[in-house]
Amino acid sequence: MPAVTRIVLASSNPGKIREIADLFADLGITVIPQSDLNIESPPETGVTFVENALIKARYAAQQSGLPAMADDSGIAVDALDGNPGVYSARYAGANATDEQNLDKLLNEMSDITDADRGAGFHCAAVLVCPDETCEPLVAEAVWRGTVLRQRHGVGGFGYDPVFYDAAAGKTGAQMSREEKNAVSHRGKAFRQLKTLLQDKLIPQQIST
Repeated sequence: MPAVTRIVLASSNPGKIREIADLFADLGITVIPQSDLNIESPPETGVTFVENALIKARYAAQQSGLPAMADDSGIAVDALDGNPGVYSARYAGANATDEQNLDKLLNEMSDITDADRGAGFHCAAVLVCPDETCEPLVAEAVWRGTVLRQRHGVGGFGYDPVFYDAAAGKTGAQMSREEKNAVSHRGKAFRQLKTLLQDKLIPQQIST
């Protein structure tokens, strides 16, 4: 396939775009948010993180004619049988804000003891070619932590203000982007995807 110099990122989330752009900054590849190409996100009808990520990436690749990356991620709370899971971004409704989703989660966990508030942030990151001549690249990762009872920190997005990483002694919202990328589910998954990209799609094009 031709040299990969541009990849569309199938996301319109500013926080996510910044995190992923940081991770791919050294590749010599321009990461283009789909919003720059007036591409809207398709309905997420999958029942797993991988299925939803592939739906978004394939649509962006078809619309742009460029390779496309996407991820689907969410928080799975142990005491809620893995919910919100794939519905994390719309937990409080189809057009819910981060604050509304957070409020619903904290309300549903109000009676859960501190010892039982474990959770995992899950991420599936994928890359597809527009002509589907290459096999999709798929990477998955998990970031374990605890859901606090109150928000702490002003950075990040989504459920970051209540997701506490004991090893770091901080919530996701209290971390710098660099700190978060080093430990987060999304950082881990996209680093795996970056390695797959280097090894399988563009060998010898990118200096590692």
